[in-house]
Amino acid sequence: KMGNAESNAYQNHLSRFLPEEQSDIDGLFNTLSGSSGSAGAKNAKAAKKTVTLAALQARQSAHTREPLPEPMTVRLYNGMKSIDLPGKSSGPSEQIAKEQFVIFMSNLLKGNADEKISIIMRMIAKTGGPLKGKQIQEFTEDLITSVVHVLSYRKELKGWSLENTRDSSSGVKALASELLSELKLPDGTKPVGSQLLETNFDQSVIEDWVYRVPQISVFLSVVIRQGLHVLHSLPDQTNDILNLVPHCKGIKGRGVASLFDIPAIIYINSHLPAELQHKWQLLFSSRLHGESFSQLCAHIVNKGPCIVILRDGDGFLFGGFASHSWEVKPQFQGDNRCFLFSVFPTLAVYTYTGYNDHYMYLNHGQQTMPNGLGMGGQHGYFGLWIDSDYGKGHSKAKPRCTTYNSPQLSAKEDFTLDAMEVWAVGDTPESAGRKGKKSILDVDPQAQALLEMAGKSRQSEGLREPIEEDEEDD
Repeated sequence: KMGNAESNAYQNHLSRFLPEEQSDIDGLFNTLSGSSGSAGAKNAKAAKKTVTLAALQARQSAHTREPLPEPMTVRLYNGMKSIDLPGKSSGPSEQIAKEQFVIFMSNLLKGNADEKISIIMRMIAKTGGPLKGKQIQEFTEDLITSVVHVLSYRKELKGWSLENTRDSSSGVKALASELLSELKLPDGTKPVGSQLLETNFDQSVIEDWVYRVPQISVFLSVVIRQGLHVLHSLPDQTNDILNLVPHCKGIKGRGVASLFDIPAIIYINSHLPAELQHKWQLLFSSRLHGESFSQLCAHIVNKGPCIVILRDGDGFLFGGFASHSWEVKPQFQGDNRCFLFSVFPTLAVYTYTGYNDHYMYLNHGQQTMPNGLGMGGQHGYFGLWIDSDYGKGHSKAKPRCTTYNSPQLSAKEDFTLDAMEVWAVGDTPESAGRKGKKSILDVDPQAQALLEMAGKSRQSEGLREPIEEDEEDD
C-alpha cells in the first residue's frame, strides 16, 4: 500500500512538467546518479539509482570554473535530502532518490510558497526549526551571489558583464538586506539591524516572507535552471525570469564600467513598468561624454523613459526613473510611475506619495526659472537635483521628499557630482530623431541653426553613436 501512495504523490509531481521537461529532468538525474551506479545496479530492481552530494559536487567541478558556488551546491543537496518519502525508514538518508529529486524540482520550480517553504527552511539550515535572522541573511546573500555567478558563467548577462559593471560584492549585501527588510514578525513589526540578525523566525513567518518577496523564488529558479542546467532552454511561462536582467546596449568595448552593479540592475529593473524591462541603452556617461550640462541635455532629450544614476563625492550612488522623455521646459513633467532610488550604501526604491505631481523637471538657459535636472520636492528643495552649473547638486528631504517619500540620498545635502549616467529603458521612441543612423540635425538645418544660436553648436555627435544590435549574441 505504501508504495502506491508514494508513486501517486510522485506521479502528481511529475505531471506538473511537460513531456520535454520530464525528459530533461530524467536526463539530469541519470547523469548525476551515473557515477554512483555499480555493476549490480544495472538491474534497476537490484539497486535504485540515487544521487549523492559528491556527485552534485563532481558535476560542479567537472568544469574549470564551477557553475555554482560550493555553498549553494550544499544547500541544494540539503533541500533535496529534506524531502520525506512515504514508506521510507525514518531518518534522512545521505542518498537522494529519484522521487526526492523530482519532488524537489516540482516544488521549487512549480510550487506555491507553502510547497517551497519546508525545502527552503532546510536550505537555510540543515536542522530546519526556528531560524535566526543571521542564517536567513547568509542564505539570501548566497542565493544572490549564486545568481550573479551562474548568469555570468552561462553568458546570460545579455551584454552586461562583471567587467563593465561595478563590483557586485557590496551590491549582494545591499540587495540581501533590502529583501530581508521585508521579514515581519507575527505581530507585524519589522526587526532591524543587529536585532534582525539575532531574532528567531519560525516557518510561518519565513513562508509569509517568501510569499511577499517574489525575488526569492525567481532567484531559486535561476539557480536550479542555470546552475544544474535543467529546463534552461525551454520557454518559461513567467516574464520575471525572462526580464530578470535587461539587454544592455551602448557600453560594450568603451572601456568604462557602469555605476550599477548586477544586483542593483536586477532590483531596479524589477521596479520598472513591465514593458520597459527588456532593454537598457546607455545615453550619457560623464566619463564618455564629458562633464557638461548641455552635453547631458543633448544626449537625453526626447529619448523615451530613462534611468539617471549618479555618484557623489562621498561615493554614495543614487538616482531616479523618469517615466517620460525628458523635455527642456519650465514645467514639471512625468507621471506617478517615476521613482527615486538609492544603490549605495543602501539599495531601495521610493515611489510616489500622491502629495504633489513634481515628478521630473529639466530646464536650461532660462533667466527666471531654476536651470538643472530635478526629481521630486519643489524648486530649491528637490529630492534629487543636478544644477546646470554642472558638478553641483542637492538632495533635500527634511525628513522626507514630499513627492517620493525618499530620505536624503546623497551623503551631504549639497553634494559635488563625481560621475553620472543616463540609460534609456525599453524601446527607443520613433521620435528620437534617429531615422536610420542620421542625426536630426542632418535632416533639419533649421534645428541646427537654432541650436547654434543658443550656443549649442553641433553636439549631435552623441546622437550618432553606433547602434550595437549584436551585443547579446556574444
